[in-house]
Amino acid sequence: MNRLKVFLINGFILTCTAFIIRFVGLSFGIYISNKIGAEAVGVFQLIISIYMFSITIATSGINLAVTSLVSRELAFNDKCNTNKLVKNCLFYSLIFGIISAIILSLSANFICSKLLHNKVSSYLFYIISISLPFISMSATLNGYFTALRKNGKNAINKIFEQSIKIISATYLLSLFMPSGLEYMCLSLVIGEAISEILSFIFAYFLYFFQKRSYIIPSSKKNFIKDIFSIALPVGITSYIRSGLSSLKQLLIPLRLEKSGLSCETAISNYGTINGMVLPILMFPEVIINSFSALLVPEFTYFYTKKDFCKIKLIISKIFRISLLFSIGVTSIFLFYSDKISYVIYNNYTVSFYLKILCPLIAFMYLDSVVDNILKGLNEQLSVMKCNILDLFISIFCIFFLLPVFGIYGYLFVIFISELLNSGISILQLKKVTNFSFDFKNWIIKPFLASIFAYFVCSILVKKECTDTISLILLIFIFTCAYFLFLLITVKDN
Repeated sequence: MNRLKVFLINGFILTCTAFIIRFVGLSFGIYISNKIGAEAVGVFQLIISIYMFSITIATSGINLAVTSLVSRELAFNDKCNTNKLVKNCLFYSLIFGIISAIILSLSANFICSKLLHNKVSSYLFYIISISLPFISMSATLNGYFTALRKNGKNAINKIFEQSIKIISATYLLSLFMPSGLEYMCLSLVIGEAISEILSFIFAYFLYFFQKRSYIIPSSKKNFIKDIFSIALPVGITSYIRSGLSSLKQLLIPLRLEKSGLSCETAISNYGTINGMVLPILMFPEVIINSFSALLVPEFTYFYTKKDFCKIKLIISKIFRISLLFSIGVTSIFLFYSDKISYVIYNNYTVSFYLKILCPLIAFMYLDSVVDNILKGLNEQLSVMKCNILDLFISIFCIFFLLPVFGIYGYLFVIFISELLNSGISILQLKKVTNFSFDFKNWIIKPFLASIFAYFVCSILVKKECTDTISLILLIFIFTCAYFLFLLITVKDN
């Protein structure tokens, strides 16, 4: 019972924090999309995909290394070594951050000319490269606070970072908006760089005052070898996955052009799906994702105790809750995609893609949950293999299908990717735990509940939803009717 209380409390805290951050981020993304248009969103998404690969090189597994090593030293109550360890980790992250910045700067001209069709100039990537050492050192401090179980400091820093990014990017956009696509992207890039640099400074102040809470003599021990032994294997694995992911994103508009679309149309279609549709579909996942992140230590605990009956029971409850939630969300997007598209973007362009892709919601949401369960059951290698296989198949399909089928080929690739990734993960979990799947209560009854909720809304809500308040009211009534039906019909296992 105590473990359950701790789990629920931590989950609630993480959910509230993640919801605020995700909501602010989504609202800012919608504002940016409406402000700069689908083509600029597409170009910025491509820049971000390259940025994320550079961050992977800059961090090179340091977050996990510092968390593991600091936890080990604290277990021996050795605060003297802990301070020395953090200094060594900061040095490691600074070196890899500089290496990543140099690689990105040297590659800037190639990226702009070959991958982005000279839509932006190389100096955008020079600006991005400045932030990379700060990002890598921030990862060290985040790992340190995680080891100390001071997640509140990480949350405060994340909110601070988001606030700075939004304020600076919005201000710069107001200055550069009339100057064209490149300057709009420049505004967003500078906003990212400023927020990352100030975020590190803020995190270092938190670390400095945390360190000053006790007086400890300096340690002469060197942890560089320990850091490399943990961080580099994780980093190399991350290079492969992040590199393939970035390659996948960069290929999409290039292969769409081969179908006969102009460069602008290809990038606009890519920006619409990746920058406008998918963020909306994935927003409700924040409720599940926060609790999902806490599953790793819970399943590790029961796996260590060899309590497989408890593991199967918890998996059944998690699957039931996840499917009830995700099928309800799917129904909202399926029935009200036109209204959601109009209220958020003031047009119906996004509606088509919302309606097409919303059946994948259950697979998308379940995938992260299952991955965390598998990690808790010491199946990290299986998760990694599944993700890499998914990326290889997606890249293969993008290369050959998009020139033939255009944007419909890309939608097909998204379906293949999500179904393959979640399907393999669920089958692996079934193989490891042999849990039971209740199709009637987890699929059929939620589906019937969504139909019931839709008819209730059709009767109660006669007014056309053309504003935010009426849309929220409609979704609230639908949700109440949906869960009322489930409370009446779904029996507890």
